[in-house]
Amino acid sequence: MENIKTIVISGANSGIGKATALDLAKLGHRLLLICRSEQRGKAAVESIIHDSKNNAIELFLCDLSNQASIAACGQAIRAKYDAIDILINNAGAIFGQHQLNNSGLEQTFALNHMGYFLLTHELLGLIKQGSGKRIVNVASIAHKFTRKIPWGDLQLQHLKYKQMKAYSLSKLYNIYFTRVLAERLKSDNITVNCFHPGTIYSGFGASGSEFFAKLVQVGGPLLSKPSLGAKTAVYLAISPKVATQSGQYFAHRRKAHSSRLSKNKQQAERLWDSSMSYAQLREYGKV
Repeated sequence: MENIKTIVISGANSGIGKATALDLAKLGHRLLLICRSEQRGKAAVESIIHDSKNNAIELFLCDLSNQASIAACGQAIRAKYDAIDILINNAGAIFGQHQLNNSGLEQTFALNHMGYFLLTHELLGLIKQGSGKRIVNVASIAHKFTRKIPWGDLQLQHLKYKQMKAYSLSKLYNIYFTRVLAERLKSDNITVNCFHPGTIYSGFGASGSEFFAKLVQVGGPLLSKPSLGAKTAVYLAISPKVATQSGQYFAHRRKAHSSRLSKNKQQAERLWDSSMSYAQLREYGKV
């Protein structure tokens, strides 16, 4: 098959990530799946190979809320590959209680935002050597629920913690990350886009509050399936129609309107600077 791409997908053992991986595997692409659980990751690899008849599926283990784990995963991929073509940042969750990880970061911020930020940092050198040169970030329409960024308390330690507030902030940060990175990578001919996958029943919400998890469990079967949410991910990853599009927010395979706050370049750059500080990075993409 011509034009086979090497594609990295995070959070690929379930939901939209797995559905995206399956669609891309059926098209013959080589996939590197990043999963936290070895058991669930191996099961996903076996399932995708069985359903796609594509054996070029490989598992890399990583806790994407942990900076040391991301660095180790990046090193493992760089040790085996000289280039990758496409990165799909998909892993994310909602958390019912406020909790800090071992780096002092609130768990939603650590996984949903810094996970994207740091994994891309680790793999950017390989993407620059690839032929596809695309980065796709799963965001959400939930970013529109955010009206103000708590700059004095990004880790939400002094505010009353609300799971949806933390999640909505993280999805806004995904859009900021997309737009700043797209601007910085213009000269490298790497495109960076993000999208809202739709309201999908994917197992999302299990780590939220007991009430939220139950709500998703009861109402979930009425929602769309992960395969529908995966369509925009696949579109942004490989469609020639968006080969030159960058820094955009999509929904249902079309450009979509994001919030006014999400278009604030000054706020986006401020988040980038804060993220560099949290990660203790001097130069992005240099490892």
